[in-house]
Amino acid sequence: MKSSKQILSLLTHQPQFGSLAQHTCYQKFMALLPPRFQKAIAFIYIKNDTLFIALSHPGYKMELNYNKELFKELLATLGAHASECKEYTANTVVFFNAKAHSMQEGKSTETIPYYSELSSGKFEIASEDEALREKFLRTKALIAKYHEHTTE
Repeated sequence: MKSSKQILSLLTHQPQFGSLAQHTCYQKFMALLPPRFQKAIAFIYIKNDTLFIALSHPGYKMELNYNKELFKELLATLGAHASECKEYTANTVVFFNAKAHSMQEGKSTETIPYYSELSSGKFEIASEDEALREKFLRTKALIAKYHEHTTE
């Protein structure tokens, strides 16, 4: 009976599973990077001799931009030492943000608590500050609303 390592090796050498071989090379490349760079990178891929690196946070872009040569050298080193990764080369490195969120103003999401409200919203407001009283009144109204919603 074949071991799991042998089965995976056979599968990665099949033409229809070429993406598995790519993924294996990408994982090896990521393992060569320092831990702080591994944390910064969401995923990578190579296309037309360009190494595309998706960042997990936009704040990492400047730091990684200064280390473009390091990424090229590591990719060349990986190709020299791992025969299955020798075809993956890159002349340029491009960084982009993996999480691009468009903020839409005016859009609010209501959440329904998944617990039963323990408070009934019946409490005395002892503050004389009008702004604070107003906030307490809004809090009481919210508690009463959620209390009705969870008891249904």
